[in-house]
Amino acid sequence: MKHGKKDNKKFSRLRGARISFMRNLGNDLIRAGKIETTEVRAKAIRPRVEGLVTFAKNPTVANRRLVASRVGNAKIVKKLFSDYGPRYADRKGGYLRIIKLAQTRKRDGTRMARIEFV
Repeated sequence: MKHGKKDNKKFSRLRGARISFMRNLGNDLIRAGKIETTEVRAKAIRPRVEGLVTFAKNPTVANRRLVASRVGNAKIVKKLFSDYGPRYADRKGGYLRIIKLAQTRKRDGTRMARIEFV
């Protein structure tokens, strides 16, 4: 039985490598504002990054420390709280958009997507 288990994507990685992979993908998105990746990866990082932006909307010390523990990079934390937090202060959610691209990746034919801030 699947009691208490989520359907998280594993991306053929062990737990530590998967956590690091998702953290780095989210950091790249926050740093650049938009990235091109596979559809599955874009759908996986969307709720994580939107949660970080929600914390950044309320700039308390506790929220800053919580985001810093999840991000692991001081420059990314500063960008979240100085740029994205004030920008989306009056928005209730939906900070990211996923645009499915017409191209596929050459080596395995995986569908590509662009994820960007609204």
